[in-house]
Amino acid sequence: MDPQTVFCPNPACPARGQIGKGNIGIHSRKERRYICRVCGKTFAETKGTVFYRLRTAKDLVVIVVTLLAYGCPVQAIVMAFGLDERTVVEWQKRAGEHCQRVHEHLVEQPRDLGQVQADEIRVKTQGGVLWMAMALQVSARLWLGGVLSAHRDGRLIKRLVQKVRAAALCRPLLFCVDGFSAYVEAIRAVFREPIRTGRPGRPRLRPWDGICIAQVVKRYARKRVVGVIRRILQGSSQQVQALLERTQGGGQINVAYIERLNATFRSRIAALVRRGRALVRQVDTLHQAMYLMGTVYNFCTYHKSLRVPIYLPGNRRRWVQRTPAIAAGITDHRWTVEELLSFRVPLPPWRPPKRRGRPSKHVRALVAQWST
Repeated sequence: MDPQTVFCPNPACPARGQIGKGNIGIHSRKERRYICRVCGKTFAETKGTVFYRLRTAKDLVVIVVTLLAYGCPVQAIVMAFGLDERTVVEWQKRAGEHCQRVHEHLVEQPRDLGQVQADEIRVKTQGGVLWMAMALQVSARLWLGGVLSAHRDGRLIKRLVQKVRAAALCRPLLFCVDGFSAYVEAIRAVFREPIRTGRPGRPRLRPWDGICIAQVVKRYARKRVVGVIRRILQGSSQQVQALLERTQGGGQINVAYIERLNATFRSRIAALVRRGRALVRQVDTLHQAMYLMGTVYNFCTYHKSLRVPIYLPGNRRRWVQRTPAIAAGITDHRWTVEELLSFRVPLPPWRPPKRRGRPSKHVRALVAQWST
């Protein structure tokens, strides 16, 4: 037990989410509980992780979640480990919700994306169809998130573009998408900044500089691709080519990288298989499976195209393997699935409740110590 790596999970505590500040102590080694010296609350070592209040051995939970993330059927896990099907589904739900929090905390932070590709997958459900839209940073092969909707419309695409916006710095950025017109409208609507003038009324919105939009439209005849049309809808050809050189080493406008990622998702989530018999029954189950698989892909899976060579004396060469999270600068090593499931997402900094009148000296001292 290491109190220096743990934060207080109490939402009402002024020291919540603070790591290494000396406010956490060991309450009981036998029960493996910590105590916060600011609010006086005790909490379990597994608070904030997937293993919180689980009586099953941690190793078994990690094995089951790993198998789920790589596409093993639930029934196979039930037969192999003698578990109840509801238990396995509950673990998948816990892991998916936890991975979504990890993704929003670590991946949805502003960074120079360079080039983003986006696409949608048609998902079969019992009695209908779902659409799964996802985005990918090309240079790091980083999965930027996904959204689900019963309709392939502008609202679905706008929610996806908002996720990309949360992970983007205001730098030159190239979007490569298919011929769906909703992408152009959503990108132009989301990538804008308000101009604050101090005057009453809604401020004007100014588009970001350096946003380029390119489309790849395939022409079909008898269910076969007979031609590809590449067109630039925003930005100059020089800007687009410069971003292609920087993010993928040159080449043409394409959506090949997101299509490869779609193939990876199809191989690991049975409901995404084109001609399979698996159907989605609940939207939440697919949402959790998507975030579980996507986060394991980002943090726990080496990507062959991301490896970098190290040249040694004697014309020797060694390869350094990297995950998308390493390539994006989010982490410096490949995470294990146990490390991913044990990661604690810190709470936002404490803010004192709004009250009438001047704050007391005690409240001002707490603000100076924990909110600055």
